[in-house]
Amino acid sequence: MRRVLPATVFLAALATITAAAQGFPQPSGFAVEDPVLRRIWAIETDSSRLPRLAQVLFDSLGPRLTASPGMAAAQNWLLATYTGWGITARKEQYGTWRGWRRGKSHIDLVAPRARTLEGTMLAWSPPTPKGRAVRAPLIALPDVADSNALVAWLPQARGKFVLVSFAQPTCRPDDSWEKWATQATGDSLKARRTAAQQAWQQRLQRTGYATGAGVAGVSGLTRRLEAAGAAGIVGSFWSQGWGVQKIFAAFTDRAPVLDIACEDYGLLYRLAENKQGPIIEVTAESQALGEVPVFNVVGEMKGTQLPNEYVMLSAHFYSWDGGSGATDNGTGTIMIMEAMRILKQVYPNPRRTILVGHWSGEEQGLNGSRGYVHDHPDVVTGLQALFNQDNGTGRVESMSASGFPDAAASLGRYLARVPADITRNIKFGFPGNPSGGGTDHASFVSCGAPGFGLGSGDWDYGRYTWHTNRDTYDKISFDDVENNAALAAMLVYLASEDTVRMSREKRTVFALTPSGQPGAWPECRDAQRTTPPLVQAPPPPPPPAAPRP
Repeated sequence: MRRVLPATVFLAALATITAAAQGFPQPSGFAVEDPVLRRIWAIETDSSRLPRLAQVLFDSLGPRLTASPGMAAAQNWLLATYTGWGITARKEQYGTWRGWRRGKSHIDLVAPRARTLEGTMLAWSPPTPKGRAVRAPLIALPDVADSNALVAWLPQARGKFVLVSFAQPTCRPDDSWEKWATQATGDSLKARRTAAQQAWQQRLQRTGYATGAGVAGVSGLTRRLEAAGAAGIVGSFWSQGWGVQKIFAAFTDRAPVLDIACEDYGLLYRLAENKQGPIIEVTAESQALGEVPVFNVVGEMKGTQLPNEYVMLSAHFYSWDGGSGATDNGTGTIMIMEAMRILKQVYPNPRRTILVGHWSGEEQGLNGSRGYVHDHPDVVTGLQALFNQDNGTGRVESMSASGFPDAAASLGRYLARVPADITRNIKFGFPGNPSGGGTDHASFVSCGAPGFGLGSGDWDYGRYTWHTNRDTYDKISFDDVENNAALAAMLVYLASEDTVRMSREKRTVFALTPSGQPGAWPECRDAQRTTPPLVQAPPPPPPPAAPRP
């Protein structure tokens, strides 16, 4: 029989959270006396390990691309760190993926003048032949009438680097224009940029090989250019901020693919369009390692009373490798590590088993966490609650019941016992909606297990650090991450001690989707266990039919 939280207790908890969400003054400190909660607070306040963990992980070990040697080294460090704290930890294989080792890359403009360019090769990019310098002319993708015209042009791409991205008319962010320009100047700039972007998208579509924007959207085109003998592919994915680029993946196996900073890309494009003979010299070192095993790291503190029921901390360990993966998702990683370190000290004999999951393959489709969910049905069945963090360095400001209407009662009771200094700015969604993707608690929620996201403040995350070359140690607000580590440890402790089993009743009424279809609970899907093959180089289109006599 399902146990129900007394209405008075739930309403009191709800009132506390609602008041906090509305910004009403809250008393500092604790609502109830609990020595474990006080020790969690004291340890994190007085002896945080977060700066040290961050420095080793982000500076010394660096980015953690799936199936890369960097990921392997960082996972071994995780295991050693947990072992040193007395926490059992293990690597669990969930599949295989395309292994790749990043080496050095260097890009120079050598004509019509000399300039060292800001840029890098994309993840999984092939090297220049034997990792040596290649010097070649640079040309822009032409504006052709159709795919037949592109095929007729392709011989001109042989032995050259080809520019395939839109050249921004300005690399000054919009908020700078809005601050300094007149209204008329700013509006004119935006209108001209929009028209130019639309024209470029039409140029891509007329080639017959582009399906969308970004590197993935032009993967068919880059494969066609590669097959035509292009020396390399040059693009730019500006992140709308000063000096910041999104760095994603290449989709070639012979031609190196480069991302050039907004300002330098604009320079190259203008030189090419004005037929001023740009030549670049590129050195790109990388090593394809074949299909290699990929792993999650899972830590465990065995429960003493309910060992087959589980409370879990969750964060993806994977990162793109344009920066150091500091706020995506290094801050989530060190937060849950710190929470486990504290729990081992203050709560070494938990009531339920406490697990921590560091997932690989998140950006390739939540593969690590989805693999774990399907490989561990016992954990899914026995899960009391999972708390996931994955969006930057800010203080936790939002939580949702993930579409479990009655789970809000349990979460309300937990948060009512956390110090008001931590909960004051948290806005809670009752009952919220199940996440079908985007971050790893969705893997659990889609399969009916209560997983909850800890959403942090923005801190210019989307523009400046999410998947960018600027996602580095210096972007961290350690005071906020300390707050989050204490919150996570407290939530895990309270969920472990709870005498009430978390409800799994799902919401059944959903808003319409953007396409106008009825919403529904997301599908419980398994991981993609191996690397999908690269898209084949599209064949040339058939020649036009001969006119009838």
